[in-house]
Order: sequence, then C-alpha cells, then structure tokens
Amino acid sequence: MPAELKSTTHGGTMVLTISNAELRNALGPEIYAAGIEALDVAATQAEIRTVVITGEGRTFCAGGNLQRLQANRQQPPEVQAQSIEGLHDWIETIRNFPKPVIAAVEGPAAGAGFSLALACDAIVAAADAVFVMAYANIALSPDGGATWSLARAMPRQLATELLMAGERIGAERLHALGIVNRVVASGSALAEALAFAERLNDRAPNALESVKVLLNEAVDAPLHSQLASERDHFVRNLHHRNAGIGIAAFLSKDKPRY
Repeated sequence: MPAELKSTTHGGTMVLTISNAELRNALGPEIYAAGIEALDVAATQAEIRTVVITGEGRTFCAGGNLQRLQANRQQPPEVQAQSIEGLHDWIETIRNFPKPVIAAVEGPAAGAGFSLALACDAIVAAADAVFVMAYANIALSPDGGATWSLARAMPRQLATELLMAGERIGAERLHALGIVNRVVASGSALAEALAFAERLNDRAPNALESVKVLLNEAVDAPLHSQLASERDHFVRNLHHRNAGIGIAAFLSKDKPRY
C-alpha cells in the first residue's frame, strides 16, 4: 500500500497517523505535503484545539526511505534538496502552528522520525520506545532540524554523541533529560497523548498560542525583547473575551468554557 498520512478527529484533537507499513512508516514527499495541508486546514478550524502525530502499528517512524535515497544518488543534487525542503517546510509548519502539537511515540523514532518528534511541542513515549539519530550510521548528516532541536534541548556533548555515534537512547533517559514529557506503558502512547491533548483543549486557545509563540522566540531573544513580548501578549490576552471567562470562573470556582 502507498505511504499516506491518515487524519482522524477525536473530540477537539486531530490525529495524524504516518502509515507506511512496508517501510516502517518511513517518510517521503507525499507525507510532508499531506502534513502541511492537514495543519493548514486545522489552523482555520476553531473546533480543532490540538494535534497529535503518531505512527501506525508498533513503529513511530523509521526516518527516510533508504531505497529512495539510494536512487536519488543517481539524480542531480537538486532532486534530494527539493525533497529535504519538503520535510523542512513541514517541520517549520509544526513549529509555527498556532496550536499544541504532541508526538505519540511507540517503538523506534529514527533519523527524521526523531527530528519530527523533537519538532512537536510535547512528546509522549512508550517505555520501550527508542530514539536514534541514525544519520552517521549511513555516512549522512542530520536534517529535519535535528541539530537545532538537540542543541537547544541538551548539553552539546550529549547532542554530539547522539548525532555522531548514532546510538539508541531510550524514552526513560530522554524523560530524565526533560525532552520526553510522559513515559507510559507500551501500547498506550496514543491514549495518553489524547488525554494530554484533552487537558490542553480545556484551556483558552489564544493563551496557548501566546505560550507557543513566546517559547519559540525565547531561545534567541535578549531578555529585554522577551519581556516586551511577554507584556504585549499578556495585555492582548487580558483584553480577550476568554480572560473574562477564565477569571470569572476562577473567582466563582466554576469550570471555564472557552
């Protein structure tokens, strides 16, 4: 069966499932394009509050399709460059998407699959999930924002080890490092990710969008600029109708409904 990105809806959460069973959910241009299209649509749908990205079956994502990469070696370099641009466009779309995106990881997340999980706002992983930046194992360098994500998430020495040695790292260790949010029993990553998403769905969407924008800016922003940005977001959200709902509900000990 051809590779595809399946889209389903669970309450206020859109679930995008990478489906490419023959190649362990390997990625390709058709997946990138479908991912961008799905997020562009979800961004305009008020009823969609969160997105979960997962893989079909017992594998999150095996990364790139090695057969396609081997074939692309016989093509002009521009062919592979265009393919990587498709992946990078999807990564940027996830990072800039105005709603929370959660990765639900079962089994291996390798290469670009690991990069994809890191691009999400949160990661829920099965206890036996394994993550590996496998590029160096096949004489390649990273893509999918792997160096950007890892350089910001962990000490340089550990990022160097993962990217150069290509060794596996488990969900528990990534949880200890603060990269994986939840470690759950095997087979329950999607269920926990949906439960996590449901908790976020109860929050005011405008406030969550501000948090995501501020976190994206904070990595490179000087303190003075970040303080100014926090001020502007706070004032804008205070004068949003949802702040009236939230404050009133808190004072009356009711559950807010945004």
